[in-house]
Amino acid sequence: MTQRERQILDWIRENPLISQQELADKAGITRSSVAVHISNLMKKGCITGKGYIVRTDPYVAVVGGVNMDIGAVSGARLVARDSNPGRVTTSLGGVGRNIAHNLCLLGEQVAMVTVLGQDGFAQSVRENASDIGLDLSHCATVPGGRTGTYLFIDDCDGDMTLAVNDMDIYEHITPEFLRQRLDFINHAGLVVVDTNPPETSLEWLCRHCTAPILADPVSTIKAPKLLPVLDRLTALKPNRMEAELLSGVAIRTEEDVHRAARVLLDKGVEQVYISLGTEGLYGADRDGREVRLPCPQIHAVSATGGGDAMAAALAACIARGKPLAECAEMAVGAGALACTAQETIHPGMSWENIRYILNKEAQ
Repeated sequence: MTQRERQILDWIRENPLISQQELADKAGITRSSVAVHISNLMKKGCITGKGYIVRTDPYVAVVGGVNMDIGAVSGARLVARDSNPGRVTTSLGGVGRNIAHNLCLLGEQVAMVTVLGQDGFAQSVRENASDIGLDLSHCATVPGGRTGTYLFIDDCDGDMTLAVNDMDIYEHITPEFLRQRLDFINHAGLVVVDTNPPETSLEWLCRHCTAPILADPVSTIKAPKLLPVLDRLTALKPNRMEAELLSGVAIRTEEDVHRAARVLLDKGVEQVYISLGTEGLYGADRDGREVRLPCPQIHAVSATGGGDAMAAALAACIARGKPLAECAEMAVGAGALACTAQETIHPGMSWENIRYILNKEAQ
């Protein structure tokens, strides 16, 4: 949904009998342009019937990081402590924002709950959100603050070798900040949390949130923040190292993967999806169901956005009540698709392209 469509839909919610000319006057556009937007909203199922009957679909609320990513890819094997020729790019990132962006591309209604700095990076975030239809109305601006920044370096094979982050701004995601937005968060079909907010804030949110929660540990440095609230999580998506840290199980074999998942389930998590990189994904739930999927064969360009795409597909499937096996399948397909692009967010992220990757693997 575009920003203009969202704006028109909000006005229709306020007054379902508003005319197209009144909408045109409010938006400063022609009535014929409004008619096109109305038609698009009807095609998307947001409006049904006469009198503008608005359908209220569940939305996903994402609580977490919104950063500016600065990425470098070496043109040859990296040489330590030396200048390496390669390619440097800047793009919007942050685990929470990346998940939200992917969800928007997958057609979900998504809102971020986070804080932004008072700088040019924040303006870039807002412009991009307007382009992709991401709701930032529940975010706050920190006066004089620096928007989160993340720098990473990939080797010539596309594997990340080093990363540095500047995330001090997330100290402003306090329990009080979350309390002021709790009603909105609790009405979400699913809440996605990353571990960029402080541990006390994450624990407060998980203890007071009544909506289902999917957590992404982000990194081994930040993953321990989830230890006090594992029993509050509907789903958890760690990678191998994060699963080791949270479960206390060293993962060396396939059986170790299963054992780590069982430990996490015993700690109260309802569903666990362990990302195993090029080895695929293992999923299990508290009802004894499990699924093990290999990674589809692809030409990987960069693995940086794979985990975020997996989390987004999981979030969309969980929010729609899909079974464990389908959640896992869509997640592994989304992760593989993401790795075929240089950008952190694959511009072609869609259910159609995910299924193409999966069907190609099955042939």
